Order: sequence, then structure tokens, then C-alpha cells
Amino acid sequence: MKRTRLAALLLSGIMAASVLAGCGSVNKNAVVATFDETEIALGVPNFAARLQQAYSDDMYSYYFGGSAWDSDFSGTGVTMQEDVKNSVMDSMFELYTLNAHTQEYGVALSEEDQTKIAETAAAFIEANSREALKELGADQEIVEEYLRLVTIQAKMHEAIIANVDTNVSDEEANTSAYSYVRVSKTTYTDADGNSAQYTEEELEMLAETVGTFATEAKAGTLEEAAETYGYTVSTGTFTADDEMLDTAVLTALQGSEEGAVSDVIDTENAYYVVRLDAKTDAAATETTRESIIRDREDALYEEVLSGWQEEHTWEVKESVWKDVTFDRLFTTVEPTDDVDTTEQ
Repeated sequence: MKRTRLAALLLSGIMAASVLAGCGSVNKNAVVATFDETEIALGVPNFAARLQQAYSDDMYSYYFGGSAWDSDFSGTGVTMQEDVKNSVMDSMFELYTLNAHTQEYGVALSEEDQTKIAETAAAFIEANSREALKELGADQEIVEEYLRLVTIQAKMHEAIIANVDTNVSDEEANTSAYSYVRVSKTTYTDADGNSAQYTEEELEMLAETVGTFATEAKAGTLEEAAETYGYTVSTGTFTADDEMLDTAVLTALQGSEEGAVSDVIDTENAYYVVRLDAKTDAAATETTRESIIRDREDALYEEVLSGWQEEHTWEVKESVWKDVTFDRLFTTVEPTDDVDTTEQ
């Protein structure tokens, strides 16, 4: 699911080192959604959406020379502005759902949490210009409420995933290491540095060349042969059910002995010559183990959250939500000496 990244950014104090410029406002008290019978004011969702915009505007302006929010880069008919706003509303449903179920996990904000929230909100307000705060729809109360919700979300997430099974067998986590040379069968770079397509005759010659290369690599080393033929040796890791590798490559690696160089592996778009470097790469195996545990945590969290959300109703008033637009852009400027840039 799409999760808001604003919590981590704001709580880390990154915005405290930035001053934004802009102008505009919305009716922060207008009801933008309902959670069961509870009316949700526009203030917090608007702040979440505009803050996410603020973090992105400089980057998009650099790459696209202006606003990219009305663009449909995904080709799905959804603009970037709509995508962010949809994501924010999904996050709001998540936040209010978790807020409604804190007692089930004994989650509550401590006095220290509340103090930190108030101080972080105050630092954020102080660090940004009046115009920027108006554009963001940010005041002490709204920023505190947003931080309260995301702090509860973090505590609830931690409480939910505490019950995850962290026992991952060595066999399940096992990750192997390999080296490979990949030679494209579709395009190559000609003498002028341009990309060109192989002719049928050239493909036949290519197959012979790669075959000779594989023979020399088996007789010597993959690296020495690659240097002779101008090929590049790359490295990687894989698991038993790796979906990123071509099936033929995975099969060849799984049937190989450590240190052995394979024959030419002919796939749809390329030739491969591979070498199994280690049946078990210790560091990669531990990374896979951690990844499996994270996947279990995500699955459990999603299962619990989805189950709760089925118990509640969440309705967005599009007539109000449409007033939140990204047509006025933010610019991040360097803080002056009188702006506190200490991270919260």
C-alpha cells in the first residue's frame, strides 16, 4: 500500500533547515472527509498534501523546468497531483483507523511524546516564512495534530509487527553469488557511438564469437577472457526462487559448481556466460533473511489494518478536496544565520 513519507521527513527536522516561499490558503475548517460519524477538517490533509508537494517542487523544477503536477507520466490518466492527493487520503484513512484502535494494543502517547510533538511543531513554524506557512495551511495546532497521528501510527506499527515470526531457516534465506557477462542480441554500439540493430548475418557471427569467448573463459578465467573480448564482467546474487533472473540463467547457476564457468546461455534478448562464485554468500544471505522478516511484518501490518478498515466507513468529499491544488509552487532557500537548523 502507499504510505505517507511525510512523517519521517517532518519528524527528522529536515524542514527546519528550509524556508519556503509561496502564497495562498484554503478553508482549513471545511469538512473534507468523514470517518464513521467523525468529521475530518481539511486542515491536516491539506497540510500533508502541500508539504509533500513542497519537498518535491525543487526537484521537479530542476528536471522539468516548471510544474510537473499536471503531467501524467504513468500514462494511466492520473496526474501527479491527483496521485499524491489520492495517496494522502489513503494515508489519512490509515491514520484515523489506527487512532481508533490504540486500546487494542495498549498504545498511548507519553508525556515525553507530547512534549516532543509540541516542540517539533513550534520549530517547524519558526523555521518557515509566513507566506510559506499560509500556503501550507500550517499552524501550531494543525502541525501538532498531524504529528500526533503519525506518532500513533509509528507506535501501532511497532506493536502490530512485534508478533511476527522472525525465525527464517538457512535454506529459505540462502543467497548465492555469481559473476556474468551479458552480450545483447538486439543492439550494439557502432564505430560512431550510435546504437544499431544486428543483421541476421551479424547475429550468426556474434553467436560464434560468444561461443569462442565461453570456451576461453572456461579454460582460463572469466575476467581474462572478458578483457580480451572487450566484455564487462558484472556480479550479482540470487535466491532459489529468484524472479529477476532469466529462467535459463537461474537453471544454469543452480546446476553449477562453485568456480565453474558455464557454456553460452541463449536467452531471448542476450547471451550469458556465468560463473557461480559462492553457493552461500554470508552477507547476502543475512540481507535476504532480513528482507523476508520485513515482508512478513508488512504482510501482518497490512492484514491487521485492512481488517480494521473493513469495520469503518471513510468518505471523502471531493467538492472540498478539489480545492487543494499544487498550482502555486514552493522554492527552498538556504537558511540564514538566525534560523535554527538543528535537527529535532
